Order: sequence, then structure tokens, then C-alpha cells
Amino acid sequence: MTSTTTLRIATLYRFCAQSLQYPDTNWLNADYLQGLYSLLESLGADDELEQVQTAFETDPDILETLQIEHTRLFINGVPHVVAPPYGSVYVDKSLQGLHTEKTLNFYAECGYSLKHGSDLPDHIIHQLEFLSLLAENNDAEHESEFLQTIFLPWFSKFGARVKQETHHPFYSVIVQLIDYLTKEEDEHGIQLDEA
Repeated sequence: MTSTTTLRIATLYRFCAQSLQYPDTNWLNADYLQGLYSLLESLGADDELEQVQTAFETDPDILETLQIEHTRLFINGVPHVVAPPYGSVYVDKSLQGLHTEKTLNFYAECGYSLKHGSDLPDHIIHQLEFLSLLAENNDAEHESEFLQTIFLPWFSKFGARVKQETHHPFYSVIVQLIDYLTKEEDEHGIQLDEA
């Protein structure tokens, strides 16, 4: 794989991680939306593109709408969080279980650690950012191992919950992008257009 391809894959992991951050004008802006629309167009995801564009263009306060939905899905839903973004919830059936420790150990084995005060290591954003670092460093062996042993065992359950329960097409589209990215990268390496 060329360095250009691995940098593009790293960028896609970071884009997906950014997309699951709490919605804020620092990142949810015209540049971000243009990137999302271009990505969906390049993948031929015409239906998803239309759904997201329509939702963004017809909502007079899209930021507040996404903040409410993000909170309901990932932070503090009533009566419970719809789709907790932590691997241990799905693997161990408890927050901060063995999967959390396993994830942290994997980071350490590759020479990485979390900043003091960071969220739990098995949070999806940390895992996507870690995959981005591995791709950026062209460390395909650890990337594949991390996908197989840490990320994919829980992501399918998380993604299914988000797609089934979300009230906004944005989050459904983002988990579909992550699903596509991680499966393609794990099975074949993503074949991006080098043009």
C-alpha cells in the first residue's frame, strides 16, 4: 500500500472519530459537511447522501438537533443510554470491564497511552483514533489484529443499535461508514482511487 493510501485511510478513521464527537461548531461546519457529502458521493451512497443533505438543509437548528440526538444515543438517554459507545458494554456486559483493560494493554504494546483525564480506552472515538495512528504508521499487522480482537467483536452490536434507534440519518450514515471502512480495511485493505 502506498503512503498516500495509508494516509487517506488514517484520515477516514479520524473523520469517523470526529463525526462521533459531541456536535460543536468547531467541527460541524461547512467544510465538514462538504467532506461528508464528497465521501458519500465517492462511495456511490446516493440514498444516504440525499437523506443527510435533506436533513441538514431543512432543519433550522441542525446543531441543537444533533446535540440532542447525540446525548440521547451516547451520553444520557431516558430511561437509559441507547447505544453506549464503549466496547466493554457489549463484550463484558458492564462498563469498564475486561475489554477496557485489554484495549489499554493493546495501546501500550504499540507504544501509545491515553492523556490524563481521557475517557475510557474502549470508547469508540479512542479506538478509531488509534486505528488512524496505526494506518498512518503503515502498521497493517497491528491494525488487522486490533480490528479482529478489539474493535469488530463489539462494533457490529453498537452499529446495529445506532441504526435501529437513531432519530436522525446522520448517525446511521456514520456507523455505516465505519462499518464499511473497518470491514474493507480488515478484509482487503481499502482500495481508494489514487487519482
